Amino acid sequence: MHDLEKKMENVKKWAFNVGKMQKDRLGSKGLRVYSKTSMDDLVTEVDEHSEKTLLEAIGTAYPEHGYLSEECGGANIDAEYVWVIDPLDGTTNYTQGIPIFAISLALQYRGDTVLGVVYQPVLDEMFTAVKGKGAYLNGREISVSAKTDLAKCVLGTGFPYDKAIHKQNNANYFSYFVPRVRGLRRFGAAAYDLAGVAAGRLDGFWELNLSLWDVAAGILLVEEAGGRVELLEKRGISLIAGNDVICNIIRNSIEEVDGVTQDSQS
Repeated sequence: MHDLEKKMENVKKWAFNVGKMQKDRLGSKGLRVYSKTSMDDLVTEVDEHSEKTLLEAIGTAYPEHGYLSEECGGANIDAEYVWVIDPLDGTTNYTQGIPIFAISLALQYRGDTVLGVVYQPVLDEMFTAVKGKGAYLNGREISVSAKTDLAKCVLGTGFPYDKAIHKQNNANYFSYFVPRVRGLRRFGAAAYDLAGVAAGRLDGFWELNLSLWDVAAGILLVEEAGGRVELLEKRGISLIAGNDVICNIIRNSIEEVDGVTQDSQS
């Protein structure tokens, strides 16, 4: 019914073409950078051009589909099929010339994500998943880490752009995990973090206050790679990802930190 294999080939082609443009422009002089809601919430002309290119491709191939995209918002979002798009996840990295960023594309059918692609152009890494068909990196099947000892884990996380003013800025959880894990990584692109969990590179991941376009494709990748994604009752989309054991440990740790915070405030 969905013809997802054909759609996947289209999405991979779109992501590759946009990614080539992003890679070619990385580090270029005169890149126009704008602030959105704050000085730390950035968008560039490359974000905007990438989004326009992707939406034009989707509109041509699937004119009846809706979309929700980071920079321009949504259209026809009540359609049966809706594309959820982050045209350049990791904009701050991009503006600094740091080669860690990704394109994230997900297709939802009646609110359920059925296809996801995360493409990292610099490394030419194409993470793909179709619901019920597994997760893949450049055509090779991937799976989440099997580690169950937190002390041996490398976890990923991130911080919200308004971290200076919002109490739920993840600093307390980050401090808790620093001495308890083998390593912590902050790549600055949640879609790529989740792809890393799906590939077993990161043993687990947590982050607060994300948006659907940050995570829609990545969540499907993790789940299709045999992992779990658990939503937290916090602002925005806050989540934990990993195998069952690591997800439970991260959740229990977050609850422990929250308990200590509440006790200190009472």
